[in-house]
Amino acid sequence: MAGLLTLGARAMFANQAALQTIGQNIANANSPGYSRQSVVLTPSAGQFTGAGFFGKGVDVKTVVRSHNEFLTKEAASSKATASADATRAEQLSRMEKVFQPGTDGLGYSASQFLNAMVDVTSRPNDPAARQVALGRANEMAVRFANAGAQLADIQAGVVSDLKATVGIVNQLARQIAGINDQISKTRGAGHTPNDLLDRRDLLISQLGEHVAVTTLSADDGTVGVFIGGGQRLVLGSQASSLQIAGDAYDPQRAVLALNEGGLSRPLDESVLTGGSMTALLAFQNKDLQDAKNLLGQLAAAIGTRVNEQNGLGLDLSNPPGKGGNIFNVATPKVMPAASNLRNPGGSFVNGVQATIVNASQLQASSYKLTSSAPGAYELTRLSDGLVRTVADGDTLDGFQIAFTPGPPNPGESFLIEPVGAAAIEMRRVLDHPAGIAAAAPLTASASVNNTGTVSIESIYAVNSSFDATNAPMTLDFGGPDPLNPANVLYTLTLANGTVLNGTWSPGQAIGNDPAAGIDLGFELRTNGVPRLGDRISLDPTVYVSSNNGNAKAFLNIQTEGFVGRQLLAGGGITAGSTINDAYASAMSDIGARVQSANYLSGVSISVASDAEANRAGQAGVNLDEEAARLMQFQQGYQAAAKVLQTAQTLFDELMRIAAR
Repeated sequence: MAGLLTLGARAMFANQAALQTIGQNIANANSPGYSRQSVVLTPSAGQFTGAGFFGKGVDVKTVVRSHNEFLTKEAASSKATASADATRAEQLSRMEKVFQPGTDGLGYSASQFLNAMVDVTSRPNDPAARQVALGRANEMAVRFANAGAQLADIQAGVVSDLKATVGIVNQLARQIAGINDQISKTRGAGHTPNDLLDRRDLLISQLGEHVAVTTLSADDGTVGVFIGGGQRLVLGSQASSLQIAGDAYDPQRAVLALNEGGLSRPLDESVLTGGSMTALLAFQNKDLQDAKNLLGQLAAAIGTRVNEQNGLGLDLSNPPGKGGNIFNVATPKVMPAASNLRNPGGSFVNGVQATIVNASQLQASSYKLTSSAPGAYELTRLSDGLVRTVADGDTLDGFQIAFTPGPPNPGESFLIEPVGAAAIEMRRVLDHPAGIAAAAPLTASASVNNTGTVSIESIYAVNSSFDATNAPMTLDFGGPDPLNPANVLYTLTLANGTVLNGTWSPGQAIGNDPAAGIDLGFELRTNGVPRLGDRISLDPTVYVSSNNGNAKAFLNIQTEGFVGRQLLAGGGITAGSTINDAYASAMSDIGARVQSANYLSGVSISVASDAEANRAGQAGVNLDEEAARLMQFQQGYQAAAKVLQTAQTLFDELMRIAAR
């Protein structure tokens, strides 16, 4: 009788435990990170009697969770990659809005400004036409400055997001350390704390969405969490903390640092491999800097080119003078590393200055200057990794380097941004319409005694080689060129009597032909064909208000390839891009990045979803399966109850018989 009661009681307890875990599973079917639990049942040891061994039912050994370590890590890793790709795609989409197409774009505003010079060309003495041109110039400058400000706002947003995310990461790290402590304290109980393990796995997965981690299990049941190629974030019940610090060169940019024992150690971005923070840092240091340099290259090139051309003409001041700058062009930024040697007052002992000398050769890149030994300096172009040896006073990529007040010491470094601030600092600095130098410094006139059809198309200064003291000049045409009868020989006599010889050909400008030994800094273009004895006089411009020679030069800027020229090793110069082509190329670059990032984000999200589905397929709760198990153990519970009921009936009957 006692054995029957024990058998029934054990069976009821086992089925009750199974039903309890099933209820737990059903209740947490939609709980994130929950792993299905099940009761492990083992037969109880039999009891020896004279008639043999009789079973004593079943024992509840433990409660286990359905867990696959590999699938769990795979799901967490793919989720970290998906989070990084989605974050970068989101930031790039935000940055793409800065590069507006069509009438809202920077290329359109530049074209509008240069097109406004058409009216100045037609009516050089009309204040209204000049005022419209200044208005277009201001609109272009404002668009560049606004675009630069938008990129600065995106940078500030990145830093803000990083600071907010660091707070979340530190909180998750502390929670993981706290759960590690709880798990280690239950180690001697002989059973696994399933709910704590699920909670810890979920926290690690959530942590991986912000920064990719690796884990290492310890003998006491705790898990070490590491980031950045082995940097300890959680070890046992101790958690380190992350913090955002200023970049070693640019305080506006952020770096991720690990704080251990009161010491802050910056983490190299290259060792971070996933999570939203990794994506934010990569976007900040690569995509955002590239966009800022692309805009800066355009702003510096167009601003400098317009200023140069205005400086080659004559304005309407009294007396007429060389035109001044129309736009402000920012000077290159040079930022020393925070670790460079300082004076007692805090200023840096050594320094580097950069000056723009040829804006058409400026590249859309930042540069890093390092000193490895006394007198040995290397300049790395960060856009493509090109390394060149430089010295004090060297000029490359359109800017000149100067060491002042002293050359860098070994181990010191500087970040140089020739065009980094050009967009945000661009503004119109010419306010008076009379300051537009529409007149050319030279006026050309064909002799009335000419027998050919040659006439004047345009004449204007093209570079700083122009010297007004060379005028007046006389251009006399001779006979046909013996080597090519379609061309005509000519002589150009300067004011000091110097005679230069050249060859005229259709469409060929006169006055700026270095290959022929003529580099006077101006270009005279003609229509028609000259004959022997024809003459053109070149005199200093007297009637400035009616001269439009330099205004015509402005019109040529729109089709001139002055953006991104490169000096070749042999001394040649590559053809640059027009302002519209350069802006279209910048939009294409950013658009390609957005398209690629969106594609990668879609792929990685799909991979993460599949990985999570695989994990959930083994560890998650299947309600249909749980319903079947519920019926199974419910029947078992009812059967065990029937055993107890039968034993109770037998006991009652025996007691009734004994009472007779």
